[in-house]
Amino acid sequence: MTAMPPDPDPYRTPGLEPGGGVRPGDTPPDSGSTTVGLSRRERYPSRAWPIATLVFVLLFVLAVVGLTVVSLLGIVKIF
Repeated sequence: MTAMPPDPDPYRTPGLEPGGGVRPGDTPPDSGSTTVGLSRRERYPSRAWPIATLVFVLLFVLAVVGLTVVSLLGIVKIF
């Protein structure tokens, strides 16, 4: 069994003019579609991840700077 072509046969479709056009006011024949469209609304990406990453990076930088200051104060024998 062979599959039906997605577009109708232009020689057997009523309402088509020579060359495949339709008369003014007529609706063109329905053709096959490869997309169905979205079945549900797309969600926007969460903003929590970039904010959490920013907070993590900020805490990491503060820890590195703090440890560097404590190390320098230990070397100078102030702390």
